[in-house]
Amino acid sequence: MNILQKICIGYFVALMIAASLNYIPGLTDENGLAFGIFALDIFDDSLHVVSALWALASGLISSRAARTFLILFGAAYLGDGIFGFFTGWGYLDLGIFTNESLGMSFTLPRILANLPHLALGGFALWSGLRLGRG
Repeated sequence: MNILQKICIGYFVALMIAASLNYIPGLTDENGLAFGIFALDIFDDSLHVVSALWALASGLISSRAARTFLILFGAAYLGDGIFGFFTGWGYLDLGIFTNESLGMSFTLPRILANLPHLALGGFALWSGLRLGRG
């Protein structure tokens, strides 16, 4: 198992943790916000579980599958995080279609709400492009 495959297994674990946040007592506030920052719903949970299973399968199949996952997943999640600054919603969970735009904002809550997708997507894309060479 090479480094890209190991990173995919790490993504499997991270994404399953993300999918479980709503179900761990004490992590959501009275408004249903995880860590008091962002709300996760069934669409988000489904997205995280499907992404996690994709990461697991990719990590177990081959180096090429792992690289493909990291590049595609990375681009999609990084784009979703960036898009969140412009509308307040992401496109991966269809939030842009079900909610009115909140407009562009670089406030701390908006940054913190988009940081997980920016970090996960950015690192995945970087890993797939830089570590996957050769």
